[in-house]
Amino acid sequence: MCLLIETIKIKNNKIYNINYHNQRMNNARKDLFNCKDFIDLSKFIKSPNSNDIIKCRVIYNQKIAKIEYEKYLLRNINSLKIVNSDDIEYQYKYKDRSEIEKLLKLKNNCDDILIIKNKRITDTSFTNIAFYDGTKWLTPIYPLLKGTKREKLIDENKIIEKDIFIDDLNKYKKAILFNSMLDLEDQMFIEIDNIK
Repeated sequence: MCLLIETIKIKNNKIYNINYHNQRMNNARKDLFNCKDFIDLSKFIKSPNSNDIIKCRVIYNQKIAKIEYEKYLLRNINSLKIVNSDDIEYQYKYKDRSEIEKLLKLKNNCDDILIIKNKRITDTSFTNIAFYDGTKWLTPIYPLLKGTKREKLIDENKIIEKDIFIDDLNKYKKAILFNSMLDLEDQMFIEIDNIK
């Protein structure tokens, strides 16, 4: 039986974006396991008494299997290696990331990878991405995974979906990485010249 995960940010005893995590988890349970009940993660997650940013991992299938907590350590990503995979599928946040791990072996001297599928930009190995065109931030309309932070930023009109092809890369001024643990305010910028 496959396992899935939700990675949730906890800071100052606040659980971030819980409604988006609930929605994605319950949609996955319904789609993959035909579950009709609704699990509210806020009833299961215990906020650790800590001043640190905490990464909470909820591992589940039909039911919650395990909840883990650890201090979040921000990764330093300055460069991306372009890798192609037309067959990769990661529509749901599976615990098994073996397809992505295979692609990560191709990163050479770069800090992470930028995954291209059918000539379209999708995601990095662990974040969604957006590109700045000089006036607005645009995010690929076909990501590998529709991240919870991505959905929130779209709802808030902070990023806009666009079909972005790898051949369009030089039209943009810079990129930014984000995920459930990494906010736009963290400014994880990638210069276009550092995408190789």
